[in-house]
Amino acid sequence: MEKKDVMYVVAAFCIILVIALVVKPMLTGKPANIGIPGSPTSQPTTLPLSAWSAATPAITPIVPIFTPTPTPTPSPTPTWNASVKNVQFVDPASYGISLNQSLPNGTRIDAVVPNTSMTTYATIPGQYSGTTQIIHIPFPYWELMYTIEPATPPVPSKVAVVPTKGEGAPYSGFQGSYSSATAKFSIQVIDADDPNRIVRTITPPGGIDLNLWKGIKRTNTNPQDSDSTKKTSSTAVPTVVDPRPWIEKFYEGGKNYYFIIDAQSLTSYKIDIRVPTRYIGKY
Repeated sequence: MEKKDVMYVVAAFCIILVIALVVKPMLTGKPANIGIPGSPTSQPTTLPLSAWSAATPAITPIVPIFTPTPTPTPSPTPTWNASVKNVQFVDPASYGISLNQSLPNGTRIDAVVPNTSMTTYATIPGQYSGTTQIIHIPFPYWELMYTIEPATPPVPSKVAVVPTKGEGAPYSGFQGSYSSATAKFSIQVIDADDPNRIVRTITPPGGIDLNLWKGIKRTNTNPQDSDSTKKTSSTAVPTVVDPRPWIEKFYEGGKNYYFIIDAQSLTSYKIDIRVPTRYIGKY
């Protein structure tokens, strides 16, 4: 028999011993027999729960102690003493600016020009005095633009003065009256939710003077002109100073309003309530 065959036989014998002494007892639940008498395989000791409780020392919880950190008292903020501050000039070099170089151009934040157009929200045309119905204006800003057309005053007729010889009454040089042609116009804006609150009373600034607006009473004359110029000043082109239409701005909204209009000796008037076009679709 060769040496190689002997080694195979020995290895097979060892495997049989391992199976018989170790693997088989483990499968059957018996202790492994390793051939040493009086040395059974040690088994783990199982203690009852009461024994574990008695053997385990009591654990005292550790409570952490926090030491509060004192909060610093803030120093009081200095207030302005109402005295005007005097701002002095300094050397530009302290800011790193040289007088030999141009200042950098800043960039505008509002580079996009906002839409400033206005849209008519409501209109009130008329000729006589009256009170309008309630109208709701939901916008936070709105304008009241109004214009009037005064009635043309009657032109007084000129008559010849007939001298008398001590009898009869003398005639005046003019006849007619302007009392019936005194134009008048005002608007009262009333808060409909609080009728005791008059939001604003509006009258045309400077009064109503149709002749002044048409340039009849004012001419382009210069008091420093020569005498020859003054002689021809009657042919100067009249200066038109028509202020119509007028605009009143209101920085409140989301309310109900009505208008009380007082009109006298007017041919017509027109009131437009206008809102910014950019508000449309947002309120």
